[in-house]
Amino acid sequence: MFCILSNRKTYRKIARENNVSVAEVKADMQSAIDYAYQNAPNDGITKAYQNRVPCNGEIPTVDEFLDYAKSKLKK
Repeated sequence: MFCILSNRKTYRKIARENNVSVAEVKADMQSAIDYAYQNAPNDGITKAYQNRVPCNGEIPTVDEFLDYAKSKLKK
């Protein structure tokens, strides 16, 4: 069994483990999400999966993405 951390605790844990700031962790994670959404293969499948992540804009924020991922892990 595993414990799902809050987003804040997740950022802090990653930052501590990598000796960087929480801001750096969030910025790097957002860069990775942005890249994945902006450079997705044009196969229709990837976009369909990306569209499952609820977000206020075209690309989810780190918090939106983590909330979605955690909801899937809980199932």
